[in-house]
Amino acid sequence: MTQSARFDEAWRQACALADTAAEDGRDVVLVRDLSGRSTLLIDDRDDELPPDSGRLTRLRRDFADRLGPYAGHDPVQTGASMFSADMFFAAPELVLRKQREENGHGRVSVLERTVVGADWSAPGTGRASASPRSWPRIALYGFKGGVGRSTATAVLARHLADLGKCVLVVDLDLESPGVSQLLADPGAASRHGIVDHLVESAVGNADGLELLAKSSLSPKEGNGEIWLAPASGTPREGEEYDYLAKLNRIYSDLPPERPGETPRPFAQRLEDAIAACEAQTETRNGRRPDVVLLDSRAGIHDIAAVALTRLSDRALLFAVDNPSTWQGYSMLFQQWKQRPDQARAIRDRLSIVAAMFHSAGDIKRLNTLRRHAYDTFVATLYDLPDDDTPEPYLPAEGDVDDKPYAPVPILFGNDLVGLDPRRSPDWTKLPFVRAAYREFLSAVEELVHDPYEDLA
Repeated sequence: MTQSARFDEAWRQACALADTAAEDGRDVVLVRDLSGRSTLLIDDRDDELPPDSGRLTRLRRDFADRLGPYAGHDPVQTGASMFSADMFFAAPELVLRKQREENGHGRVSVLERTVVGADWSAPGTGRASASPRSWPRIALYGFKGGVGRSTATAVLARHLADLGKCVLVVDLDLESPGVSQLLADPGAASRHGIVDHLVESAVGNADGLELLAKSSLSPKEGNGEIWLAPASGTPREGEEYDYLAKLNRIYSDLPPERPGETPRPFAQRLEDAIAACEAQTETRNGRRPDVVLLDSRAGIHDIAAVALTRLSDRALLFAVDNPSTWQGYSMLFQQWKQRPDQARAIRDRLSIVAAMFHSAGDIKRLNTLRRHAYDTFVATLYDLPDDDTPEPYLPAEGDVDDKPYAPVPILFGNDLVGLDPRRSPDWTKLPFVRAAYREFLSAVEELVHDPYEDLA
């Protein structure tokens, strides 16, 4: 008995058939649905194909034979027969697979229908908000969890506040909040959190939410402040608060709230929540944030995708030097490579952080990590079609390297494991903490440095 094509083989066959279908000059779109079934759409609106043409019949037969259970129920359709063909042929989320050629070969595009992960390769990399802002947003992300990302966020927030900056920290690790526990003041926690804004805004009820609280880690002296927008709110005595029920309802894209308005994708809803927190920072203390830190959740998740591609101006990627780390980042970077314009826009906004590094003086191990990061970046984010930027040259060991793949180390310390901030309120000032984060803090400080401060 012949084995039916599996998921990956079926997709390879579908792409090959799409390339064949475009050979006569018509543009085609290959749609893959939630179950992985593929349907080929041929744009024949300017030169209609007869429904019973031999070409369409052969394509339908080939789809059924080669894709097996992964062929769509009506695997080959034409634009002329569709009610609203532009919903597919002009969809903003199309990924170009092959450009139209001078010899008459049509354009081949792919349209993925997925539940999660679409924002990794969504168009329009950059700010999801059209509103101008003068402060940077920095996302902290790790493909793997347990690499000290949330602790680094807290230490960085305190360091920037010590420099006199107003720092807003947004806890986007909604499934496993971490930085909230490190920064929250138990006696003055905010009544609501990010998840509340996502739920309430869905029904037009977000006005009046109390999203912020001043962090207990704010400096006691100077002008610096830390404000925390937690993942979850803290209900007052006697109030009910069902966090899980809210969490289960936040990730979907929503239709327009009123007729004539635009749909509300999850990325835009998350942007609106962060913008509301930024606005409350100014409302609460008459001061806009100087910098916003986004503590993103780990792994392949829509929140991480949106934080890196849509919400931040700079992304710090935490990496432990092992094969699973680079395999994971390579997988994510490949998504951006599908859209060369996106890859070019985002690659210079990335910075690798060597997390839990055992010795700042171990130059050999740090260079090995740099080499692995370099290989990952070059294989995925450089040498793109129509790329004017040459592939970066890897400097010799020990030479200064300021490229995105050049790692900034955070030293590992056993004393940081299981840290209870309530027992040590000034834990970020402990000598071993300062030593562990010295290079990291110095590097990030340069990223948010305002050159006009030197002229004041």
